[in-house]
Amino acid sequence: MPFDFKKEQKELYLPGSKPQILEVPPMNYLAVRGQGDPNDPGGAYQTAIGLLYNVAYTLKMSYKTAYRIEGFFEYVVPPLEGFWQQDVPGEIDYGRKDAFRWISVIRLPDFVSPNDVDWAKATASQKKKADCSAVEFFSASEGLCAQILHIGPYDDDPATVAQLNRFLEEQGYETDLTEARLHHEIYLSDVRRVAPEAWKTVIRHPIKKRG
Repeated sequence: MPFDFKKEQKELYLPGSKPQILEVPPMNYLAVRGQGDPNDPGGAYQTAIGLLYNVAYTLKMSYKTAYRIEGFFEYVVPPLEGFWQQDVPGEIDYGRKDAFRWISVIRLPDFVSPNDVDWAKATASQKKKADCSAVEFFSASEGLCAQILHIGPYDDDPATVAQLNRFLEEQGYETDLTEARLHHEIYLSDVRRVAPEAWKTVIRHPIKKRG
């Protein structure tokens, strides 16, 4: 049975409705960087998602080609994720979606190297007739974080973030959003098949001890 990150690392992908504090290990991703409203049909964000999946599935299915990735084992492509920020670190105004700067990502198994990603980009560009050069190998070391499961539309995120912040204050922590440590979301629902009120999103913030 293919390895599934969501099932094998539930602490990272399937938190409960109550906030939790955790140490997030370093991880590698496929990534596309951009800015602008993620809801813009045919915009940069929607294009980025398509490129990410093109490359992600090329890597996943590489074992059926002549290309060999050292240490490869079959796996389920992890869910789409995103790192988000705006002009001022730590401040996000959901009414200004055009001001978002984002890094859209899909996690990679540890056996995938930058060279493997380069092969997948070239292969996907040729097969899909789409320029995948914007996709990059991206590493993140988030460290100490707090996270919570948000259920509902993305525009309702602020209420869940407020709940997370209240929890942190009670525990003696505060958010540590900077240019390097970003608001992080993991999208567990297929928005094409699930009603917005049932969308499940992990919201994760880097944190530090208060004071």
